[in-house]
Amino acid sequence: MKLIGRIREIQKIEKLMGSSQSEFLAVYGRRRVGKTFLIRDYFKNNFDFYATGLAKGNTKQQLTNFTIFINSYFSATHTIPTNWLEAFNLLIKELENLDSSKKKVIFIDEMPWMDTKKSDFMMGLEFFWNSWASAKNDVLLIVCGSAASWMLNNLIKNTGGLYNRVTERIKLEPFDLRETKHYFSSKNIILDHYQIIQLYMVMGGIPYYLDQVEAGKSAMQNIEDLCFRNDGKLRTEFSYIFSSLFREAEKHELILKTLFGKGGSLTRDELVKYTKIPTGGTMTKTLNELEESGFITKLPKFGLKTAKSVYCISDFYTLFYFRFIATAGKYEPNIWLNNIDNPAFRTWSGLAFEQVCFAHVPQIKRALNIGGVSSNTYSWQTKGDDEKKGSQIDLVIERRDQVINLFEIKFSINEFVITKDYDAKLRHKIQSFKESTATKKTIFLTMLTTFGVKANEYSASSIQNELTMDALFM
Repeated sequence: MKLIGRIREIQKIEKLMGSSQSEFLAVYGRRRVGKTFLIRDYFKNNFDFYATGLAKGNTKQQLTNFTIFINSYFSATHTIPTNWLEAFNLLIKELENLDSSKKKVIFIDEMPWMDTKKSDFMMGLEFFWNSWASAKNDVLLIVCGSAASWMLNNLIKNTGGLYNRVTERIKLEPFDLRETKHYFSSKNIILDHYQIIQLYMVMGGIPYYLDQVEAGKSAMQNIEDLCFRNDGKLRTEFSYIFSSLFREAEKHELILKTLFGKGGSLTRDELVKYTKIPTGGTMTKTLNELEESGFITKLPKFGLKTAKSVYCISDFYTLFYFRFIATAGKYEPNIWLNNIDNPAFRTWSGLAFEQVCFAHVPQIKRALNIGGVSSNTYSWQTKGDDEKKGSQIDLVIERRDQVINLFEIKFSINEFVITKDYDAKLRHKIQSFKESTATKKTIFLTMLTTFGVKANEYSASSIQNELTMDALFM
């Protein structure tokens, strides 16, 4: 499989390889996003030492596993050490015997799994780096893990012996739509933009999920096979993700289920109220772990303080799982294909397309020729009262050049038609936004649709900019 994208990440690795000192690289990101593949592909599986943690192993099993890797790489017969200090000392002794004329590349994958409860793993790692590797100039230590919170708290933000020791970090993000299209092309899967977006609304840009897509099948056929068949690989993926990412996954799942059940977005205070999770360290830790792992995002509301920001589910698969897979029941042929015209599908597809647009704001800005203009992204809504209806803006981009783009986002199979009533609705939204925010900036209403807006007497009355889904692939 060919490596797609990852240009910035490769540049970072190349810089570390050319460094005249030892380097410590931490790679983290959502499970299935391609962290291990990136490192393996770049180095062509040619490491001076490689080991990976065991998902469910205890301390003794992790030490046994680590020793097996040492013995295998160095053709040694070491007995299993009793602690991590001894284990890393064994590794040091073996690495000392290697050719010192080139950089020694050490790759430890799924490191969070090695740090079992009450083990001395962190002490061993500190010993390895502080007493040996950092004193040399020919070591590149790469550590990788899906548990982003562990990677951050124990390595990048470490306040102990590894404080400020990580010299570089890579947070690997999912593919964007352009990279997704290239990925499919590399596998001879030819799909148009509409079909690719349909798949993206279910899988996001997660390479492992995209790798399951079969050529010769439509997006809807692939979604049915992968998500609804009893043996579909994404049918049971949800529970596996959380059991492997978080040691106490119940709180993480509860927050996600609460967000979904309450309409998709809640403030921190609302989450505390509905989940009963204590407002102190427990809630902060759980939210941070979900955010760093790519499952939720904190989105400020226009005109409000940070404290009033809302948390939203940002993982495409998680949203699709809650809405459709979790309640699917026993598989019946065409269970998905026969429901693509029902209200539940239309509601989901509209919200999911909005989410796709939120994930591609840089591409939207480039399409509007404002890529170099500093801006902030928001959502906005106002509740109605007895006299006025409430309003909501799908996406707000506030620009440094004194312009605000208000986006109306529509997912449809044909050109979107603006009727007289809909034109009035758009005008009401703009007026409500101006009155509610008291902004003095110029307002540009921007339509972002799949196939564009059908030209008629209302299509140009309020709209300053018009984009189609093609803009998201820029």
